[in-house]
Amino acid sequence: MCRRPSFIRRFSARAAVAMWPNKQHLSGSSSTPPQRSSSASGSNVLDYGTSTSSSASDHANEIYASEKIHLPAKTLFGILALFTTIPFLIGYFSPLLVLHGLGVKQAIVHQGRIMLPPQEVVMEPEASNEERLPIPSVSEGKHVPLTLYTSKMFPSAGSATSNTVQIDRSSTTSVFQLESKVSDSNPQSQNISYQQQPVESFEIGEEEEESNDNSHDSDLHLPAGQHLLVDIKNVDSEFLNSEQRLATAMVELITESQLTLLSYHCHSLVPIGVSCAGVLLESHVAFHTWPLQGVIVMDLFTCGSGKLIPILPLIEKVFGVPAEGEDSEDPIMLWSHKLRGFREGFVPEYDPTRNPLDSDTGRFITGRHHQDNVRVPILSASTDFQTVDVYDLIDPATRNVQKFHKSLEDDGSYESLHPEHFGLNRVLLLDGVIQSTLFGDAPYHESIVHPAMITHSNPKRVAIIGGGEGATLREILKHSTVEKAVMIEIDEGVVSLSKDYLPKWQDCSSIAHHEGRDAWCFNDTRADARFVDAMAYFTDNFSPNKDDDSNEAPYDVIVMDCLDPNDKVEFAEFLYTSDTYIQSLHNALADDGILVVQVGQSPRAKQAADETGGFVNRSEMMKKLNQYGFKSIHIYDESHSGFFNPWTTLLAFKDAATRERWYRSTAEIELDLSRRILPTKEGKSSLRYFDGATMKSYQRPGKFFETIYCLQEEQPRECNDKSYVSTSSAYNPVFERHAIHKPIKSALAHSSA
Repeated sequence: MCRRPSFIRRFSARAAVAMWPNKQHLSGSSSTPPQRSSSASGSNVLDYGTSTSSSASDHANEIYASEKIHLPAKTLFGILALFTTIPFLIGYFSPLLVLHGLGVKQAIVHQGRIMLPPQEVVMEPEASNEERLPIPSVSEGKHVPLTLYTSKMFPSAGSATSNTVQIDRSSTTSVFQLESKVSDSNPQSQNISYQQQPVESFEIGEEEEESNDNSHDSDLHLPAGQHLLVDIKNVDSEFLNSEQRLATAMVELITESQLTLLSYHCHSLVPIGVSCAGVLLESHVAFHTWPLQGVIVMDLFTCGSGKLIPILPLIEKVFGVPAEGEDSEDPIMLWSHKLRGFREGFVPEYDPTRNPLDSDTGRFITGRHHQDNVRVPILSASTDFQTVDVYDLIDPATRNVQKFHKSLEDDGSYESLHPEHFGLNRVLLLDGVIQSTLFGDAPYHESIVHPAMITHSNPKRVAIIGGGEGATLREILKHSTVEKAVMIEIDEGVVSLSKDYLPKWQDCSSIAHHEGRDAWCFNDTRADARFVDAMAYFTDNFSPNKDDDSNEAPYDVIVMDCLDPNDKVEFAEFLYTSDTYIQSLHNALADDGILVVQVGQSPRAKQAADETGGFVNRSEMMKKLNQYGFKSIHIYDESHSGFFNPWTTLLAFKDAATRERWYRSTAEIELDLSRRILPTKEGKSSLRYFDGATMKSYQRPGKFFETIYCLQEEQPRECNDKSYVSTSSAYNPVFERHAIHKPIKSALAHSSA
C-alpha cells in the first residue's frame, strides 16, 4: 500500500475526532479507538475496540499517530466540490437578484455574461421628469462599434449629486453589439450590467456632407487627435449651476457636431458648481463651472479627421448664456486648437504641408491660448487646388485688446474716433501658410512691386505670376506707364473668395476716377487675368521649344508672387529650380527687363548657408538665374510685411546697365514717383508705404545676406579680400555692401564685365 500524503493523514485524523467522539469517556466508561483492518473484499474498515485513555486529546493524538483511520476519496472530493459550487452559485445569481430588485425583468445569460435588452441606463437620484438629465442617442446614419464601459465612483462630501447617463441606441437597426457598464458608487458594492445594443448599418461610398462622422475614419485608430480648449466668461450663474441645463447643452453640442456621446458623468458640487465629463466614440469632452464668477472652461478632444474649429460658434451659442441684468456684459470666449499625438510615421504618406493646422495656422493662429487673443474664423474653404482660410485677430504682442473694445464705443475717445488704428488684423492663409495680412498688405505688396517698376525707365507690359488675392495687380495698375497687366493665376477660386472676404486687396477706388479705371481692380481695362498654369504658360510661349504659333510679346517686368521657396511641396521645387522654366522667364523679358521674385524669409544671425540649410531652392534659383543670362542679381528685405519675420525680395536684371537706376538718390526717386504714380482724387499719392527713403533702404543687402554668402562650402575670395571684385557671379552681396567706397558707375562696369 502506497504512503498517503501528510495533508491526507492530518485531515483523516481530525475527521475521526469529529465523527467518533469519546462518548464512553464522557460517561465515565472507556473504549478503544477504531482499528484499521482488511475485509474479505480488500477494503479498509474501522474496528472499534476499548481504550483506557482518560481524555479526548489523548484519544485524538492516538488516532493521529496510528494512521489507521481515513475517509474514502469520493467523500473527500465531494466536500471540495461542495465548497467550490456554493460560491459560484452565489456569484452567478446575485447580480440577477440585484437587477431584479432594480426592476430589470428580462436579464439573460449569454456566453458567461449577463445581457440586458436595449434600454437607457441612468444612475441618478430620484428626480422628476423635468429634472432628469438628457439621454444621448445615435445620430441617423451613424455607426457605433463595440464599446466596453467601466466606471468607479467614490463618495465625497464635496459632491451633492452624482449622475451617469449612457447612450440610447434603441431606435437603430439591430446588429449584435456588446456594451458593458461597471459602476461603483460605494467601495463595498458594485452594480454590473451588460447590454446587447443595435447599431445602424452603413454603406461605404455614400456621398455625404462634410461632418465629424468618424465612424469609418481610419484616423480614428491612429495615435493622433485634435484638442479644442474653450474658456467663456460673463455667463449666467444660474445656468452654470444647473446640472440639467449644462448636460442638455453638452448633448446638443455633441449631437449638432455629428460626434457620438457614449456616456457622460456629472457632479453637482458643494457649495456650488458643476463638473461633467463625457466619453465620446471619438474621445472625450469635459467642463467645469464657477457660477459666482460666471466662468466655464471646457475641452473637447477627438480622434479622426472631423474639423473642430467650425463648431466654435455652436459652443458659444449653447454655453455662452448671457447673464441677466442691465449691467451684465456679453459673454467673451477664449479658445485655442492644437494637434496632438503623432502622424508622421503612422499615417501613410502623411504630408504636413497639406494639413493647414500643421503649418502657420496651427503655430501662429489657432494654437495660442492667451487671454488677450482675439481670433475670429471668417472663412474656411477649399478650391480645386488648395485650402483657403481667413481669420480676424489681435496679436497681444502688437495690439491692445482693451483699446480695441474701446474703439467700438461711441464715447468720443481717441480710440473711438480712430478705430482703424485699433481694429482686427485680417489674415489670409493658403494651405495653412500665411500669404498676406491687412496690416502688412501695403508694406509687402508695395515693396515687391514698386522698386522694380520705378527702376525700369518705362514699364508698359507687366506679368504677374500668382498673386490671386489681387493686391499685386492693384499696385502695378497705379503706374501710369502700364498698358497691359497680365495676371497668370492657376486658382480662380482664390480670386473669387478674395473679392468677398479680402475686398481691400482688390480695391482700386483710389485711382478709379482716371479714364479706363474701376473701383474693382480686375475691371480695369489694362488688367488681363488668365487662370492657367503659369509654368506651362511661360514654357509654351517663351522656352527654346515654344509653340510655333505663339505670338506673345515680351514683358518689361515680371513679378513672381507665389509659393515660398522653402515650402515643402513638390511644385515649389519646380517653380524655383526648373531649368526650362527659369530659361523661359529670361526669354520672356525684354532686353532691359527685370524679374522680381519673393524668395521667403530673410536670413537670421545664426543660420547655415542657403545651399546647405532650409533654403536650398533659393540658392539653386540664384545659380540658375546666373546660368541662363541674368547679368545682375540684387536682394533686399522688408521688415513690416506681417509674416513674423523680415521678408526677402530678389531682383534679376537682364541687362546690368538697367541697374544704374537702382542706385539713384532719394530725391530722384521721389521725383520719378510723383510723375509716374496715379494720384488720388484729392491729388495725393495713392501709395501708402513706399517712397524714396524706403527705396534707398533697399539699395544694399542686409549684413546677414553677406554672412550666409560667405558660409558657402567654397568660400568666395571677396569674403576675405573686400577689394576683390568677382565677375563670375551675378549675385555678390559682399561687393554690393562695400561698393560704396568706389564710384557706382565704376563698380557697375566691373559687375557687367
